[in-house]
Amino acid sequence: MARLVEPELLDTLPPEDPRAIGSRRDLRRVNAWMGNHRIMRRALQQHLPAQPSGRLLEIGAGDGEFFRQLACIWTAPWRQPRATLLDMQNIVTPATLAACARLGWEVDTVVADVFAVPPVAEPPAAVVANLFLHHFEDAALTRLLVKIAGQTSLFIAVEPHRFSQPWVCGQLLRLIGCNSVTVHDGTVSVRAGFCGRELSALWPDAAGWELTERRSGGFSHLFIARRR
Repeated sequence: MARLVEPELLDTLPPEDPRAIGSRRDLRRVNAWMGNHRIMRRALQQHLPAQPSGRLLEIGAGDGEFFRQLACIWTAPWRQPRATLLDMQNIVTPATLAACARLGWEVDTVVADVFAVPPVAEPPAAVVANLFLHHFEDAALTRLLVKIAGQTSLFIAVEPHRFSQPWVCGQLLRLIGCNSVTVHDGTVSVRAGFCGRELSALWPDAAGWELTERRSGGFSHLFIARRR
């Protein structure tokens, strides 16, 4: 089954719409159900080098809850860990930032289109993405991966694994209490997800990078690019 990228309802709803608020709340449950925080933690622990200081950049960070929950179970190998959460919507709450601060993180937010952000003077030690890359057709995704490869030495993405019957995944979301927006978007996400080495095939300069790509857990697809 070929990838099919379609609009997701959450991307079209105003952030304050009750259905959008409910769907963002559902996504916390979905991430836990998929085990995405644990998958990301293991990848960071295995591949992120220890150094005196560092900064993590999450693209497509949404409301910041994925990072907050990741910070609860992962200790960065830096004395003063910092993170930047980038998204097109300004929906990270002060409470989420305060929770990250209590966990020892200095967190700032950037509201911008990921394609429009200029290169930074201090490249991040790692760029991470959770349930974000599948929103893009291959042409745009290739441009995004080129941009990421030029700004970091480590990129980790956790995405939906693509199944031949995506509607089954949507029904499973209904069973765990997700609303109609999440059920719809879950099915769309699986159709747009990844399998095999599809992301590796789009990564620039593969010879200069160590690429890992595989299904992880029951429903997730893990991609890691580490500069040699």
